[in-house]
Amino acid sequence: MAIAPDLAGHVAAARMLEVSGESVRRWKRVWEEGGTRALRRRPAAGRPPKLDNGQVEQARAALEQGAQAHGFEADLWTLERFGVVVERMTYVSLSRASVWRLLTGRLGWSLQWPERRAVERDESEIARWIAHEWPRIKKGR
Repeated sequence: MAIAPDLAGHVAAARMLEVSGESVRRWKRVWEEGGTRALRRRPAAGRPPKLDNGQVEQARAALEQGAQAHGFEADLWTLERFGVVVERMTYVSLSRASVWRLLTGRLGWSLQWPERRAVERDESEIARWIAHEWPRIKKGR
């Protein structure tokens, strides 16, 4: 069975690119209709974001003010807290996953864990103990 010359080129191109022959034919059709510009990658179509750029900047400003500025007892952001603040400011309710994408994607923030330190911690007393007591204890071994 002989393959038509035009089709043989498609098959060879498909093998070389490791795609289906249909993809090659579709790309050729798009190129013939619109040229090289028509082949350029376009952003994936999908649902537009719930927050516009202005609302995202409002959210960024709220983050920078800290959680206490928005009525929370501790100055620690959680997904739930930030979601509440975004909803108060924009009247848009976001799921936890959407809040996470907003923080890590559009705002560029990352997950941080607070340092666990006692409020009563006295750095100068720790330094004194390390300088004076620890050498004495170590020498006594």
